[in-house]
Amino acid sequence: MTGTHVGSTGGAGPARTESAARPSRWRAWLLDGLSEQTARHPGPHAAPPADHRGHRWWRVMCLTGVDYFSTLGYQPGIAALAAGLLSPLATLVLIALTLFGALPVYRRVAHESPHGEGSIAMLERLLSWWSGKILVLVLLGFAATDFIITITLSAADAAAHVVENPFAPHWLHGENLWITLVLVGLLGGVFLKGFREAIGIAVVLVVTYLTLNLVVLAESAWEVFTGPVRIGSWTDALSAEHSSPLMMVGVALLVFPKLALGMSGFETGVAVMPQVRGAPTDTYANPAGRIRGTRKLLTTAALIMSCFLLLSSLATTVLIPQAEFKSGGKANGRALAYLAHEHLGQVFGTIYDLSTIAILWFAGASALAGLLNLVPRYLPRYGMAPEWTRAVRPLVLVFMTAAVLITLWFDANVDRQSGAYATGVLVLMLSAAFASTVAVHRRGRHRAALGFGTITAVFAYTLVANVIERPDGIKIAGIFIVAILITSFSSRVHRAFELRATEVVLDASAARIVDEAAHGGPLRLIANDGTEHTRREYRAKEHEQRGHTPIPKGGPVLFLEVQVRDSSDFSTDVSVHGDDTLGVRRLRAQGPTVPNTVAAVLLTLRDRTGRVPHAYFNWTEGNPVSNLIRFLVFGQGEVAPVTEEVLRRAEPDPQRRPYIHVG
Repeated sequence: MTGTHVGSTGGAGPARTESAARPSRWRAWLLDGLSEQTARHPGPHAAPPADHRGHRWWRVMCLTGVDYFSTLGYQPGIAALAAGLLSPLATLVLIALTLFGALPVYRRVAHESPHGEGSIAMLERLLSWWSGKILVLVLLGFAATDFIITITLSAADAAAHVVENPFAPHWLHGENLWITLVLVGLLGGVFLKGFREAIGIAVVLVVTYLTLNLVVLAESAWEVFTGPVRIGSWTDALSAEHSSPLMMVGVALLVFPKLALGMSGFETGVAVMPQVRGAPTDTYANPAGRIRGTRKLLTTAALIMSCFLLLSSLATTVLIPQAEFKSGGKANGRALAYLAHEHLGQVFGTIYDLSTIAILWFAGASALAGLLNLVPRYLPRYGMAPEWTRAVRPLVLVFMTAAVLITLWFDANVDRQSGAYATGVLVLMLSAAFASTVAVHRRGRHRAALGFGTITAVFAYTLVANVIERPDGIKIAGIFIVAILITSFSSRVHRAFELRATEVVLDASAARIVDEAAHGGPLRLIANDGTEHTRREYRAKEHEQRGHTPIPKGGPVLFLEVQVRDSSDFSTDVSVHGDDTLGVRRLRAQGPTVPNTVAAVLLTLRDRTGRVPHAYFNWTEGNPVSNLIRFLVFGQGEVAPVTEEVLRRAEPDPQRRPYIHVG
C-alpha cells in the first residue's frame, strides 16, 4: 500500500492593503528579538553576550540587592504585625536561619549551578523522564508566585509611601490600588519599550537606600539609648505578655515563619551569576572565579541584611506604638519611613520615601527580569510553550496581566500579599536545600548531607507553618501551577507534530553508507524497530516488507532504526550511527520520538543526496487512540501516519517531501 501524500496548496492572494500590513508590523514589533537563545531579554538578569567580561561581585550584589534590600521597606512592619513585641527575638531566629541555613544552601547552589539556572536546574538533573519535567513545572509555579508577588507587593508598598507622604496631594489619599496599578503598568511599559541591563542604576539605588536607612537607624538608636525608659517600657510589656524567657523563645520560634520574606533575595543572587566577573582561568565547565565571587556576594548581602533586619526590628518595636502597625496605621507597610518622618523631619522623610519608592519599583523590574530569565530556559525547550515565549514582549504582557489580577485580588494590600510572597520564597529555598542535600550525599560527604538535611527539615517546617497560618500563598501558587500544567501540556500536544530535531548528525559510517547507496538512485529505507539480532532475521524482515510494499525488485535498501532516549525531551540533536556488520546496511538514530526522528533523518538524507528518499513502514497493531497516547507519552505508537504528518508540516512542497509507503 502506498501512503497518500497530503500537501499544502496556496496561491498569490490579493495585494496586501495598508490595513493588512498593520497587523504584520504589530506582530513584528511584538516578536522582535525572538531567538533560539534563552535569557536574551532586556532587563537586569539578561544573559550577557559571549564577550562580556562581567562586573565586580559587589556591583552585582547591588543588582540582587534591589530585590533583597528593598524588603526593608515593608519587612519591619510585617514583623511587628506577626510577632508584636517579640519582633526582635523572632527576627533573631530569622537571622540565624539566614546565616546558618539559606546562606550555606545557596553557596552550594552557586557551586552546582554556576550559569544562572538556580536550584531548579539542580532538581531537574536529579530526576529523569517526565517526573523531572513535571517537578520543574511545579517549581516554576512557585517561582512565578515569588516573582509576580514581588512585583505587586513592591508596587503596593511604594503606593503606601506615596499616599502617606505629607506632601502628597489630598486626592491621592486612599487611592493605593490605582497608584499600584499605574506603577505596575509603567513597569510593563518600560520592558515593552526595551529595558537594558542597569547595574549602574542598581548601585546608585542600593547605596542611596542603605545610606538613608543607616541614618534613620542611627537616629533611632540615639532615641532608644538616650531614653532608657523606652527599653524599660518594652521589657515590662514583654514580661506582662509572657511569663518567662523560655516562653518568649518558644513563641518566637512559632511566629518567625511569618517573617520568611526577609530571605527573599537568595534565588535572585544565584540567578545573576552570569553577570559576575570570573578569573582569567575560568572555563564554562569550571568557572571557579565566578563561583568565588558569587559566594562573596551572597555572604556579604546576608550579613548586611541581617544587621539591618535586627536594628530595624528593635527600633520599630521600641519606638512605634503597636497600633500604628495595623491596617490603616501610619506605620503599616512603612515602619522605617514612619521613623524617618517622626525623628528627622518631613523633608528628610520625603527623600527617604522617594528612595524607597525607587528601589521598590526597581525590585519589581528585577523580579520581572527574573521571570523573563526563567521561563524561556525551560518551557520552550520542553515543547510546553509556543515559540513566541522566547520573545520578551508577549511574555511581558502575560506577566503584567497576572500582576494586575493579583493586585486587584489583594486590593493592593501589603499585609495580605506577604503570605503568598513567603510561600513562593520558602518553596524555592526548600527545593534548593533538598537539592543541595542530594548533591553532597552523592559525593559521599555524609556530614554535609546531614547538615543540609537538617536545614531542609527546618525549611519544611517553616513552609508548612506559613501555609497553615496564611493559606493565600498556596492558593496563588496552586493557580499558577495548574495554569502552567494545563497550558504546558496543551502546548506539548499542539506541537507534537513539529520536526523537533535541532540538528541531525551522521557519523562517518552512516555518511559512507548513505553516499554509497545514493549512487543507485533515491534512497529506500525500511523503518524498523530494531528487534532483529541476526542476519537471517533482517533478511526475513526485508522479504516481508518487499512483499507488502512496492520496493523495486532487487533494489538496495537501508534499515532505519530509532532508539528513544528520553521521550519527555522535546527538541534535541539527533545522532545517526551506520553499520553493516550483519550483512545489511543500518542507520541507527537516537532521538526523543520515533516518528519525528525518522522524519528529520529523511529530510537530512534528501538534502545530502539531492534526491527524495522513500521510507517503508508496517501498520502498527492496536487501538489508534492508545497508539496516539503512546506516541505523546513514550515517543512511539502509530509511526507511519505521524511521520507523514510531521513531514507534511515540515515540508510544504509535496514534490520535495519524502515518500511514505505503508503495508
